[in-house]
Amino acid sequence: MLVRLAMADADLNAPAATRIEDRADTQSPRMIRKLRAWHRRSIVAPVDHAGILSRVQAEASWSARYAFMIAMSAGIAIMGMLLSSPAIVTGAMLISPLMAPIVGLGFALATFDWPEVRKSLIALAVGTLLAIAVTGGLVLMSPLQDMTSEILSRTRPNLFDLLVAVFSALAGGYATIKGRGETIVGVALATSLMPPLAAVGYGLATLNMPVAAGGFALFLTNFIAIALSVALVGRFYGFGSFLSPRQTRRQAVALVLLFVALAVPLGLSLKQIAWEAWATRTIRGHVTREFGDHSRIVALDPDFSGQKLVIRATVLTDRMHGKATDDLERRLTKLLNRPVQLQLSQVLVNQSAAQAELNRPRSSDSARADQLARADMAARLSLVANVPVEAVLVDPVARLATAQVTTARPLVELMQAEQRLTEDSPGWSVRILPIAGPLPDLPVPEAGLTKADDSGLDALVWALSRRGTNSVRLTPRRLSGEPMARAVARGQAVAAALEARGLVVEQAAPVAADAALEREEGLVAARSVRIDALAPAPVPEAEDVAQAKERPVATG
Repeated sequence: MLVRLAMADADLNAPAATRIEDRADTQSPRMIRKLRAWHRRSIVAPVDHAGILSRVQAEASWSARYAFMIAMSAGIAIMGMLLSSPAIVTGAMLISPLMAPIVGLGFALATFDWPEVRKSLIALAVGTLLAIAVTGGLVLMSPLQDMTSEILSRTRPNLFDLLVAVFSALAGGYATIKGRGETIVGVALATSLMPPLAAVGYGLATLNMPVAAGGFALFLTNFIAIALSVALVGRFYGFGSFLSPRQTRRQAVALVLLFVALAVPLGLSLKQIAWEAWATRTIRGHVTREFGDHSRIVALDPDFSGQKLVIRATVLTDRMHGKATDDLERRLTKLLNRPVQLQLSQVLVNQSAAQAELNRPRSSDSARADQLARADMAARLSLVANVPVEAVLVDPVARLATAQVTTARPLVELMQAEQRLTEDSPGWSVRILPIAGPLPDLPVPEAGLTKADDSGLDALVWALSRRGTNSVRLTPRRLSGEPMARAVARGQAVAAALEARGLVVEQAAPVAADAALEREEGLVAARSVRIDALAPAPVPEAEDVAQAKERPVATG
C-alpha cells in the first residue's frame, strides 16, 4: 500500500509533459514504448533543464559587454576581409558573442517561451545593426576598398555554407546542454554569421547593393538554420513548453507565426541552393563530355545572381574546340531552362607526349626527383600567381606548371610574372591563366599609340593566347562631342597594332559617349577601345593553301 502511494505521488510530481507521454505510451507499440522510456531515462533525466535555461537566458540579453565585443569582432572581420586574410577573419570569431542570443532564441523556441524569444531577437537585431554600422564605417575610412575573394565568397548562400551553419548549431546546442566547449563551438557559429554581416557593411559603404543583399541573404539563411537546429537539439534533450511560464493565446499564435516566418525563407533558400548545386554538377558534366577524357577543368565559376546564368570556365585540353562555346550555351540553355552565357577559356596542352612518358617504367630515385620538382614549382608558382599551392597544377613529366588566377589583376603584371618564373625555371613551361570574363578596355592616348603602349598590347595578345584564341572584336568608345571619324581612327590604330602581332581583328562601329564614365574615370579611361575575345580563327590546311595557289585567277 505504501509503495503504491509513493508511486502515485511521484507521478503527480512529474512534469506534465512526462505524464502525458506516459499515458500515450500505453497505446503505442511495445518497441516504441521501450525507446521512449530509454530516451527519458538516459537522455532527458540527467539534464538540469532549469539550470541550463537560467544560464542561457542570462547570456542572451543585451549588455554593454555584448555591444563592445560585437564592435571589436566586426572591426577585425572586415579588416581581414579587405586584406583577404582568412586567418584574420577566423581570429575575429574568437571574440564574437553572436552565439549567445542565437542559442537563447533556439532554446526559447524549444520551450515556447515568448518573452525570451523577444529578448533574444532584440539582442540579435541590435547587434546586427551595430556590426553593419561598424564595418560600413571602417570601409568608408579605409584606403582599401577593392572586392576581395573573402568578400565575394560571402555574397551568396550555398549548400556548404548552410551545412557549416547547421552542424555548428547542432554542436552548439549539445555543448550548451553538456557544458563543454561552448567557446570553441561559438567560433564556428560566428564564422557563419559575422563575415556575412561584414559583407553587408562593405556593400552599403561602397554602394554595391548586390553584395549587400547577398551578404544579408547569407546571414539570414544561416541565422534561421542555426536557431531552428538549436531548437531541435533542445527538444531532443527534453526542453519543452512545460518549462516556460504560462503563455497567453496571443503569445502562442505569435510563436506559431514566428516559426512559419523562419521556416518559409529557409525552405525557399534550400530549394534555390539545391537547384544551384544540381546546375553546377550538370554544367561540369557537360563541359567534361564536350572536351573528353583528355581534358581537365581547372576553373568553373557559375554566377546565378542575374537573369542570365554567366558561366566562367577554364579547361586544359589537348585540342581546341572551335564550336564548344556555342554548343554548350545551346545545350545548357535548353537543359537549365534559363539563358546561359559561357565565358570559356581553352588552354592547349600536349598530353599525348606526357602520357607516353608516364607509361614508361621509372626508378624510385626518378619518382622522388619528380616529386621534389613538382613541390618546388608548385610553391614558386603559388607565390608568383598569388594562389593557394593546391590550386597549382604541375606535370613533372611534361614539365608544365599551370595556375588559374581567381582575382582580377593587371594583365601586364601577370605576363611579366610568368616571364620571370619561366626565365628562372629552365626546361619548364609556365602558364598563368588570367581570370575568366571580359577583357579590360585598352586606353588610347590622345596623341595615339606610342612605344610606351607596347607592353599593354603585348599583355593583351598574351592573355588571348592563354584563352586559346587569336581573334578579337574591337569597339572604340566615343567621347562627348568627338567626331565619329576620330573614334574610328582610334580603333583602326589599335587594330593595326594587334594585326602586326599576329591577331585576327574584327572592327565594330564606335559606341556612344558615356558621360558617367568620363565624369567618374576621366577622359583618359573613356578614350579607350573595348576588346572582345572571339572563337579562334581557322588555320588553313597545307593542301588548301596549295590548291588556292594553283587555282586560276579570273581577269577582266
